[in-house]
Amino acid sequence: MQLEALRKIVVDALEELKAQDLTVLDMRGIASFTDLMVVASGTSTRQVKALADKVIERCRLAGVRPLGVEGEREAEWVLVDLGDIVVHVMLPQTRDFYNLEKLWSVDHRASTHRGVGG
Repeated sequence: MQLEALRKIVVDALEELKAQDLTVLDMRGIASFTDLMVVASGTSTRQVKALADKVIERCRLAGVRPLGVEGEREAEWVLVDLGDIVVHVMLPQTRDFYNLEKLWSVDHRASTHRGVGG
């Protein structure tokens, strides 16, 4: 599947369940493990899990199976590895603590989902 088509599926799934602070990070040239990183927040562990589940469901319907899913039980931070895209859905306090956008030093490349082909 093309990267932009997969990005759209992921972003649409997250938007459908009202993910907060949705950010798409272009990781090309920064990391070898993925092309895009999607970071979003949920208001509760229940919403974090529902957001991750929706991404997984939509991707499977499109014929893309996750390479791995981590953190579903605690649901403070769920990672969905789709290969070309890694999705992080977190509680706001977890997201603030780890600050992946700063960790990867991509704040100059970060954009809202609309800024990356949306």
